[in-house]
Amino acid sequence: MKKAVLLSFLLCLALACTACAGGDMQPSPTPDAATEAPQDANLPQLPEDIRVDQNGVPVLNVYVQSEDKIDEMGLEEYLCGVLAGEMKNDWPEEALKAQAILARTFVLKFLMEKKSMYEGADISTDIREAQAYDAEGVNERIRAAVKDTRGMVACYQNEPIYAWFHAHSGGKTDTAENGLDYQAAPYTQVTDGNESESAPQDAAQWSTQFTEAEVIQAAADAGLKLDGGIETVQAGAKDDSGRAGEILLNGQPVSANEFRIAIGSTKMKSTLLTHIAYSDGTLALSGRGYGHGVGMSQWGAYQLASEGETGEHIVQYYFSDVSIVKAW
Repeated sequence: MKKAVLLSFLLCLALACTACAGGDMQPSPTPDAATEAPQDANLPQLPEDIRVDQNGVPVLNVYVQSEDKIDEMGLEEYLCGVLAGEMKNDWPEEALKAQAILARTFVLKFLMEKKSMYEGADISTDIREAQAYDAEGVNERIRAAVKDTRGMVACYQNEPIYAWFHAHSGGKTDTAENGLDYQAAPYTQVTDGNESESAPQDAAQWSTQFTEAEVIQAAADAGLKLDGGIETVQAGAKDDSGRAGEILLNGQPVSANEFRIAIGSTKMKSTLLTHIAYSDGTLALSGRGYGHGVGMSQWGAYQLASEGETGEHIVQYYFSDVSIVKAW
């Protein structure tokens, strides 16, 4: 039997306080420490067909989409390309470390719960199933961030978290329940995004337009079939972060998250809407932020790192009640 990797997860420390709906309070992060769990702890294991090297690091069969082949590489090596794909390699060191922790956590969660769509592979560089990947973007800063966080993962109640992140929260992050229609992630929260003023203006605030045909097609893709044309478009009730949970088309509701994906998430950049109007066959939308708003804001990580916060602190700021522990 091949050697199994034991993930060293500790019981999570409670935060001193959580963000209130009004946003006047900030979460107090747990200590910046990656702690080894006892060897006899009852810990979850990776699949037995994932082998490890002499240092206990998983060795993965990675399908490299750009080369249409499977390469064998250590998880930490693979992570360098992921980090370069998900965050600019000239960003503050501690922001890169925070992203590395979340990227590594994502990989472990994937290996424990999913199968690659590519036969013979454990995971891939295909953004449809995993994370972005940019081998050419790997530099010494990327390698240092991965090396300095070696083995570090974020966990909640002894399990790796779903390590969500987004570009810009628009001022407030959101829970997975509201921002992604996902019910089982109590460690996500509504809190101040703390985004840097260096963020692109079209990420902080945006405006766009869609034709009636585009709206009807997006509604159908999101599960709402409209008979005839569109008469009215309105935003539904807002959650604690200010995001719309539903879009009302002719008074009929459709998930705002699903509608955003269907109509184009690079144009309708968030569901944190500040303006919505339909007239003469055109839907005009304005909003704040870029992405689903759940978990870590990358531009928030940029700002917190610029203020001297550590990568572990940044992760624990955006995710409540999590511990940063070493898997190897």
